[in-house]
Amino acid sequence: MNHQRRDVLRLGTVLGLAVAAGVLRPEQALAAQEQWNKEAFGGHSVGDVVKALGGSEPVNSDKIKLVAPDIAENGAVVPVGVVSDLPNTTQISVLVPNNPNALSALFDIPENTVADIATRIKMGKTSDIYALVKADGKYYAVHKEVKVTLGGCGG
Repeated sequence: MNHQRRDVLRLGTVLGLAVAAGVLRPEQALAAQEQWNKEAFGGHSVGDVVKALGGSEPVNSDKIKLVAPDIAENGAVVPVGVVSDLPNTTQISVLVPNNPNALSALFDIPENTVADIATRIKMGKTSDIYALVKADGKYYAVHKEVKVTLGGCGG
């Protein structure tokens, strides 16, 4: 059972009730959305995304493990996991350069926690998936090709 999903649903319900009850104004609930990096999520390549995040060319690293299927039968739900053994990991991103927007997910990793994420992404067609990790202020990456048999981004 996915407890994080339940926690997110509970939080959404609580925020919705707080807005409905007048305890929280809608603009306060939406303030968190304004903090996202619009330029990074609008990038069309790995280089665009890294530049928008304030980094330089990522270095390949064997301390990052990218878990994704070799063949995705349905591009609408492709499971992806990333584990970073790099010390001081502060961010993990998942990128798909062949999608309309390359950055699919970005996770901030709190200090003194295990850098291990799992999510599901959409892929429009066969592409490499990149795991981009920020550790000690530098960017590291690994990638893997995933073949898509049924498109998920309008295909």
